Amino acid sequence: MQGLFFEQDTGVRLVIRGIVMLIGFWTAWRAGRAAAEGWSNYPLVIAYTVLLAAAMQFLHHALFDGPVLSAFYYSIDFVLLLIFATAGYRYRRTNQMVNNYYWLYEKTSAFSWKEKH
Repeated sequence: MQGLFFEQDTGVRLVIRGIVMLIGFWTAWRAGRAAAEGWSNYPLVIAYTVLLAAAMQFLHHALFDGPVLSAFYYSIDFVLLLIFATAGYRYRRTNQMVNNYYWLYEKTSAFSWKEKH
């Protein structure tokens, strides 16, 4: 299909890469929120991120002909996804603690809370 709509596929590939990245980051955010929703501990967020990074590694291979197994690219995917998953986890956990235990805690930022005095 190359040449049908565009002269080169580099622009299209960049758009698709951007969409795949956004989907991956959004999925990581939602995975972190899901772990917090179930009142699970943080290691579950790490487990979800390990699986999601493997799925992203497969998408890189399937869509962009990247390496099948690459520790370097897997670790980059893992770290970036873990940042978003941790942010989603902390954001949801902060809201849970502040809303469910409003007499004990107050929000200090979007990702943290403190005890009321």
